[in-house]
Amino acid sequence: MALETWFKALADPTRLRILSLTLSRELNVQELMAVLSMGQSRVSRHLRILTDGGLLSCRRDGLWAFYRVPADGAGRRFLDTVAPLLAGDPLLEKDRERAAELAAAGRGRSRKFFDALAPDWDRRKAELLGTADLAREVLARLPACAVAADLGCGTGGLLPGMAAKAAAVIGVDSSPRMLELARRACAAAGPGVQLRLGELEHLPLREAEADAAVLNLVLHHLRLPVEGLREAHRVLRPGGTLVLADLDRHQDPELAGRFGDRWPGFAAGELKSWLAEAGFKIDKTSGLPLARGLTARIITARRKK
Repeated sequence: MALETWFKALADPTRLRILSLTLSRELNVQELMAVLSMGQSRVSRHLRILTDGGLLSCRRDGLWAFYRVPADGAGRRFLDTVAPLLAGDPLLEKDRERAAELAAAGRGRSRKFFDALAPDWDRRKAELLGTADLAREVLARLPACAVAADLGCGTGGLLPGMAAKAAAVIGVDSSPRMLELARRACAAAGPGVQLRLGELEHLPLREAEADAAVLNLVLHHLRLPVEGLREAHRVLRPGGTLVLADLDRHQDPELAGRFGDRWPGFAAGELKSWLAEAGFKIDKTSGLPLARGLTARIITARRKK
């Protein structure tokens, strides 16, 4: 009986802590070990019990396994019923704070990485693109509008082209050094371009501030891409356009070191699922061959009203 299995799982305090953490974020074994201050064998045993019981889902990516509560199903409905009882517990609150601290530390390391890489970024990106004009393809899908946002603008290569299609353009990046270079790149575009420092998981934009947004070769840098898509949904007006370009899943391990990639591209089903979860409807999808045998997947989607 599933109900008996679930209640037995909740009878262990460590499994309660794991469920509390994974209700709000996806975590791998190493991250859970750090938060719980436990060894791998102990954490893995509890993860196996929760996964076998249908209270956790496991997503594998190469050698890594990431855990989160299921998105739907009977197990998720059970957890949604139990979750309010976990709020306010001092130990569980401390666990969540520790997980947030670890995530913030990771973002800090990423910011330093891209600050150091900024002067060489355009050259490396050109090696990746080869003869493909990805910028032209992305801009062709961007509608004329009042406000357009480049989420993860990097050195600002798209900003002048976006300024030709929108009355106001907002470029966001987490790297101060990247934004310095972006400021130079769009100097001739006039006062209609604003640059803002911020994380893609916590965008410095108001709700529904933009009519259109671009995520160009950005999602594979995020630890949890769906969080970036949710934020894009938040800052777009209802019916607003999202132009998403990212790599198809590949087997090129060198990109992680050279570009700070967290994901080896994405399967089409992953992006489709995340976009739907974030509240988007896909209008059009196409592929563009790049260098090194890579392919860019370009998706035009709209925020559901």
